[in-house]
Amino acid sequence: MTIRIARLHGQHDLRVETMDDPTPQPGEVIVAIGAGGICGSDIHYFTDGGIGTIRVQEPIIIGHEAAGTVIALGADVSGLAVGQPVAVNPSHPCHSCKFCEAGDHQHCMNMRFKGSAMFMPHAQGFFRDRLSIGANQCHPIAHDVPMAEAALAEPLAVCCRAVTRAMDVAGPLAGKRVLVTGAGPIGALCAALAKYHGASEIVVTDLQDATLAVAKQVGATRAINVARDPAALSEYEADKGAFDLCFECSAALPALHCAIRCTRPLGTIVQVGVMGDTPVPFNMLVAKELNLIGTHRFDAEFGQAVDLINSRKMTLAPIVTHSLPVENAADAMALAQDRARAVKVQLTFDINA
Repeated sequence: MTIRIARLHGQHDLRVETMDDPTPQPGEVIVAIGAGGICGSDIHYFTDGGIGTIRVQEPIIIGHEAAGTVIALGADVSGLAVGQPVAVNPSHPCHSCKFCEAGDHQHCMNMRFKGSAMFMPHAQGFFRDRLSIGANQCHPIAHDVPMAEAALAEPLAVCCRAVTRAMDVAGPLAGKRVLVTGAGPIGALCAALAKYHGASEIVVTDLQDATLAVAKQVGATRAINVARDPAALSEYEADKGAFDLCFECSAALPALHCAIRCTRPLGTIVQVGVMGDTPVPFNMLVAKELNLIGTHRFDAEFGQAVDLINSRKMTLAPIVTHSLPVENAADAMALAQDRARAVKVQLTFDINA
């Protein structure tokens, strides 16, 4: 028996192919994938052939955001049962390097992250009908949670990590005025988390009305299209800045400069979006005594994200704007690049395929 896979062979060369059905090894389960989200890194692999110095050097099954249903158990598996919906954690740290031993698994020096071309051979990803994976990477999802929302666990975990970093420096979000720059999937999820944690005001900026409309649905109290109304943020720059906290999710230099202008003295900016070498107005950063901090992937936050999804206390459904069957993977990739229309685009799979 064979399964369908979405495998990238090079720039703009994404093919739906088949491979042999997997067999679970001891400690593993077979998961029939229900939904898998297209991430910005998948798009970079597709359009650019890599991300920075990381290059696609061999065919790779892409995708690292997924949820599905356990359909078979390998030997020595406990805590999971056939028929259990799960969110699948793509992160597989080595547990033996100095960062793992310190508990900072997100910085593992030997990380095998599904769908990543960082190492050779590449770590094959989730865009396939079924896969065999370690049972400890499968987090139970409540049966009433739609598969599309369950597959948001990985990007939500990224945002939970950003909130963790923010709270390490700035304390709880309750009552804070929050700016989110960029209304893509990560920005929308940061807005949703800010609402969940009790922020008093959540302003989201972007260049597209469609993405801003989604941000409003999930938590933003105000959405500003800075392409159409660039002066709208001027009121937040007055008196040295209005926001206590900013999540910079766009990876755009103008957005970072805006965040620095609009964040109050002693406030905190969490750089979530990944950008290259960037000139930063350090004079303003120093004069306002701002905390500019980074955030990278997640660790325990994946479990936190699953708990939040299972709680049904956040509005997540609007973030998934499009779902296409895996046989239309190339069309889905093109749609995911159209920010005037799409926020999160997912591939869907047939459990019986």
